Amino acid sequence: MSHPYDRLSPDLILDAIESVGFEVNGSLLPLNSYENRVLQIGLEEQPPIIAKFYRPERWSDEAILEDHAYSLELAEQEIPVVPPLLGADRQTLFAYQGFRFSLYRRQGGRSPNLEDPDHLEWIGRFLGRIHAVGASRPFAHRETLSVDGLGRQSLAWLRASGMLPLETANAYLTLCEELLNRIDDIFDRYDFKQLRLHGDCHPGNILWTDQGPHFVDMDDCRNGPAIQDVWMLLSGSRQDMTLQLSELIEGYQLFHDFDTRELALIEPLRTLRLIHYSTWLARRWDDPAFPKAFPWFNTGAYWQEQLTILEQQKVLLDQPPLMVF
Repeated sequence: MSHPYDRLSPDLILDAIESVGFEVNGSLLPLNSYENRVLQIGLEEQPPIIAKFYRPERWSDEAILEDHAYSLELAEQEIPVVPPLLGADRQTLFAYQGFRFSLYRRQGGRSPNLEDPDHLEWIGRFLGRIHAVGASRPFAHRETLSVDGLGRQSLAWLRASGMLPLETANAYLTLCEELLNRIDDIFDRYDFKQLRLHGDCHPGNILWTDQGPHFVDMDDCRNGPAIQDVWMLLSGSRQDMTLQLSELIEGYQLFHDFDTRELALIEPLRTLRLIHYSTWLARRWDDPAFPKAFPWFNTGAYWQEQLTILEQQKVLLDQPPLMVF
C-alpha cells in the first residue's frame, strides 16, 4: 500500500526548492521529523536552508499560515524563534506537485542544560515573552487544547482501529476512561485563561547557543493554558521538578503573570500526552518511516508498559500539585 510521502523523492524536493527561486547544489540531509518531512537543503554559494514538507491533509492552509504568522509576530518582538522565510511576494507557504512546504534558515545549537538554574530562568523569561504576545488574541484556525481532543477522541480512534492487543485492550480502555473522568473534574474546577502557545515545548524543540535558547518547530501551536509550555521541561523526582519549576516561573513572571492554579494541570496534561502519543503512533503506522523509527511500538510489551505507566499516573493525579517558591 502506497503512502503520500512515497512520491516525495529527492528530485521532487530539489525541484520544489528551485521553484521558489533558490539555486540548490544537489545535497539534502533528512532531519529527525516524522509528522512532517524536514530536510537540510544545500544551496549554491549560500548557507543551507531547512525545508518542511507538510503531511498531506493534516492541517488546512489557514492553520499553517496562522502558525507562520505567530512565528513572525514573535520574531518581530526579537523573541528567538525561527520563523519561515518569506518568498518573493512575502508568502510563507509554497506548493509543488501536491506537496505544501515552508522554508527556514538553519539554526544550530545544542540541548539546553535543564539542570542549570540559569538556563531554566533564561528559558522562563522567553516563555513569558512568548505568552505575553500569545495572550493578545487567540488562534482562529488552530486547535484548542482539550480533554476531548487529546484524550477522548484519541481513545475513540484506538477503540475503533483494532490495533490494541486483545489481551490488554479492555484493561487499557477502561483505565483510560477512568483517568479521563478524573482529568475532566480537574479541568472543570477552574476557568483557565486560553492563550496562543508553542504547544510542544519539550527540550528537543529548544536549541541552546551562547546567545541563549532558540525555540523551533511551532507545528503544534494551539490555544491553551500557559502550563502546557512549561510542564514538559520538568523531569526527575518531585523535589527536582519543584526546583526546576521555580526557576522557570521566576524568569517567566518578569514578563507575564503566571496563574499558579494551573500547576494542578501538570499531571493531567502528562496523562493526556501519554494517551495521545500512543494514538499518534497508531494513526501513523501506515507511514513506512514509523515502523523503522519506533520498532518497539505495537507489541504486547509496549501496551503492558503503558498500563503500568498510566496506573502510576492515576496515583499522581491524586497527589497535591507542585508548588513554586
